[in-house]
Amino acid sequence: MDFNTQEEQNGLREVRTGSEEIFNGIILHVQRDTVRLPNGSPSVREVIRHIGAVCVIPVLDNGDVIMERQYRYPLDQVILEIPAGKLDAADEDRFSAIQRELREETGYTANSWTEIGGFHPAPAYSDEYITMYLARDLKKGERHLDADEFLDVHTVPLKALVEDVMSGKITDAKTQVCILKAARILGL
Repeated sequence: MDFNTQEEQNGLREVRTGSEEIFNGIILHVQRDTVRLPNGSPSVREVIRHIGAVCVIPVLDNGDVIMERQYRYPLDQVILEIPAGKLDAADEDRFSAIQRELREETGYTANSWTEIGGFHPAPAYSDEYITMYLARDLKKGERHLDADEFLDVHTVPLKALVEDVMSGKITDAKTQVCILKAARILGL
């Protein structure tokens, strides 16, 4: 089923008529655009531009998943997440980036990698795109956290993680999507 034909896009497309930079940060760049709606009326869009990110669900041979507990300042709480990170540059190879992130954050490396898709976590106001990977045949090594990175590494059975997603205990979008996709791929 294709809902993205050129004809359908043309009938829904908003055309930018102006743009103003609001904030140019380290990770996020915010702009306020004026647009012309499909009916010709003007409107305003505030957009967060993001360099992009990668994430991985690392599954051990016994079915447990390498997970991270990390404090998230905007939420003022520690949450359970899969390993992930932003790209260092817009043209950085995504596969190399996720290999680096897994090794740095958890100490693990993987001999088997599968790209399992990508998604836009908040397309109403951001262009961020996250590429997801499934890693297997894992080997434990030493972590190399960034100086400003603090997290705990845990293993959790994939089945328990699926239950936690479905009950609402896991709220992080990338973690939810990867857990459910991995469970489906692995026949859980």
